[in-house]
Amino acid sequence: MVTVEEVREVALALPRTKEHLIHDRVKFRVGQIVYVAFSRDETVMGFAYPREERDSLIAAAPEVFHLPRPSELRYRWVQAWMAALEPDEMRELVIEAWRMVVPKKVSAAYPVG
Repeated sequence: MVTVEEVREVALALPRTKEHLIHDRVKFRVGQIVYVAFSRDETVMGFAYPREERDSLIAAAPEVFHLPRPSELRYRWVQAWMAALEPDEMRELVIEAWRMVVPKKVSAAYPVG
């Protein structure tokens, strides 16, 4: 199980990340682009993820991952149940979501792994 505090530690260590509280929801973004957000009750973490790969991710672990609500399907976004996420998996997902929203030169300067 992963907590919002654990995600916060990972996200705030990433260059250009800012934390915001918007409509009672914790969100992490770079500039105006949100790459991780939580449900109000903090049981679900949404994160940026390549649209063309999300069906495979969900099929591989439907007990962990699910699609966002229909109105958000146009975005590059997937959701995960916090109780089902492992810390290492969360770290990888948060970093990869961040890589999707920062300039390539910023991403390239951040070590992989």
